Amino acid sequence: MKKLKFIPALLAFLLIKNTTLSAQQFKALLVTETRGWHHESIPDGVAAIKQLAVKNFFDVTWYQEARKMTDKSLQEYQVIIFLNTTGDILDSNEQKAIEKFIQSGKGFVGVHSAADTEHGWEWYTKLIGRMFYVHPTIQTAKLKLTDNKFPGLQGFIGDPLWTDEWYEFGPEKVNDLVYILAVDESTYDPKTDWGPNRKGRGMGNFHPIAWYHNYDGGRSFYTNIGHMPTDFTSNTFLDHLYAGIFWAATGKK
Repeated sequence: MKKLKFIPALLAFLLIKNTTLSAQQFKALLVTETRGWHHESIPDGVAAIKQLAVKNFFDVTWYQEARKMTDKSLQEYQVIIFLNTTGDILDSNEQKAIEKFIQSGKGFVGVHSAADTEHGWEWYTKLIGRMFYVHPTIQTAKLKLTDNKFPGLQGFIGDPLWTDEWYEFGPEKVNDLVYILAVDESTYDPKTDWGPNRKGRGMGNFHPIAWYHNYDGGRSFYTNIGHMPTDFTSNTFLDHLYAGIFWAATGKK
């Protein structure tokens, strides 16, 4: 019987191909659970992040419910992304699992209403850095860079106009936030009235909307942009979002 000389070559090809396909840069866990307002942009965001994963060669797993997170289930991931999550979505065991995840040197990314999630969990409020307080109606406003050393900001050069839901944030929960993007309150009306105990007056001359910091052994990135479905078709925003994901997952800028 003649030897099939092509078999070793075929096996080598399959091995190389399999190694290449499995050697993703990092693994991300995407969480979209809501216990309050449910953003209509969530499906657009999920689709966009999946496309970012294909384009930038990383793995992403989507959890519609956060209540699957344990120390063991989180071991394979390098970054957790909260995409427009709202309310109290985690029990004490999941909270502890995320704390250990960050403390092990890994990363977190919060998009838009991630800042309106787990208000009662003090550790998380420090991870985010600032929490949502109130917002006016959706408006067009001018953006401005506050730190152009962070990657993914090239589309915001020149103070472009942007239409979104501009959060008014509460005070800093930590003192080491590095702000990279702000909104110019003089270009829109920040005032809103949600009743006698919740009125928005804006944040004044400096209104940050994106920042990052090192926290409790790991890394955290947050952006206010992401309310609108159209945000997730903007290359400017997607470059900004991926830069945050990449830094949170790897520590590299």
